[in-house]
Amino acid sequence: MPERKVTNAHLERDAYLYIRQSTPRQVLENTESTQRQYALRERAVALGWPVEHLHVIDCDLGKTASHAAGRDGFPQLVSEVALGKAGIIMGLEVSRLARNCADWHRLMELCEIAGTLILDEDGLYDPATFNDKLLLGLKGELSQAELHFLKARMRGGVLNKARRAELEMRPPIGLVYLPDGSMGIDPDREVQSAIRLVFDTFERTGSAMQTVRYFREEDLRFPRRIHEGAQKGELHWGRVDHTRIVQILHNPRYAGAFVYGRTRRRRKPDGKSVSLKVPQEEWQFLIRDVHPGYISWDRFEANQKRLAENTLAFSSTRRWGPAREGPALLQGRVLCGLCGERMGVHYWSAKEKIAITYVCQEASIHRGSKVCQRVRATLWIER
Repeated sequence: MPERKVTNAHLERDAYLYIRQSTPRQVLENTESTQRQYALRERAVALGWPVEHLHVIDCDLGKTASHAAGRDGFPQLVSEVALGKAGIIMGLEVSRLARNCADWHRLMELCEIAGTLILDEDGLYDPATFNDKLLLGLKGELSQAELHFLKARMRGGVLNKARRAELEMRPPIGLVYLPDGSMGIDPDREVQSAIRLVFDTFERTGSAMQTVRYFREEDLRFPRRIHEGAQKGELHWGRVDHTRIVQILHNPRYAGAFVYGRTRRRRKPDGKSVSLKVPQEEWQFLIRDVHPGYISWDRFEANQKRLAENTLAFSSTRRWGPAREGPALLQGRVLCGLCGERMGVHYWSAKEKIAITYVCQEASIHRGSKVCQRVRATLWIER
């Protein structure tokens, strides 16, 4: 009987109800589930806990339980158990508390040490007893497996649409979805002209930095579509930077191709995700001539080759090597006294020797402005 597991030692401590929904949308739409979670308070009262000793932790509503990072309520619950303040913790099911076995087994171990009971909709468990601990461990494994199956189903649907080039993704500036569902060139002539000018200028200058500089010198504005907030869908015209130009030149959708899998997400130890670019031969799907574009595929590949050559000029294959591999003593440590950005290192040859110059070129690269300053080192190194 569940009542036999509850002792006076448990009742002397407080009861904690943990409430969670995975996404804000579920919080708004799945209100019945939230009400069922709050109703667990009645179970605690029936087992003998007074209402004033009941604590509800619901600050994790709208947050995933696949990891503890980003959830403020779960660490709070773990702390209360570790400090011996919790006589019982409650959740509608194991998946509400954690969908990660590492988090779940850590919580179970603390409950076993502190003598804390665990209650869900199916029953009451004492992690200090073998049978209950075995059942709780099995439930945790099933909860994590359920998350895998859910993700696999959604992932399968996405890949199936991407295989047919029918997956809708946010189009880059200059491309829009037409009323029939297909993608086409933005009917706004000003937007079209701005995009074409980027490709024409790059073809003429052969440099993304020179393209930015041309836009700056001619005081040309570049469009940006707002995707969130009250002005969602509106165009905003402003100055263009180096990062934006490089993104446009690298985007194959401007060549009329559908691409999926250009980046992959990796989870870091702190629970956060980082997006990593993958080489073109590792893209999952690449389907050419799916929709109208601003340039041909041959021109796109020529642009990629030119950009790679430009990057090569600053890589380790350069004759004198980049700053991080050169002989300069203060490489990566010097800050510009004018703008505060980190200064790079240039090596140049003079009279059979290698000279060193510290250069701040952040404004030049990203905003097309002039170099802030150059500081020449006094050390000369024999080649």
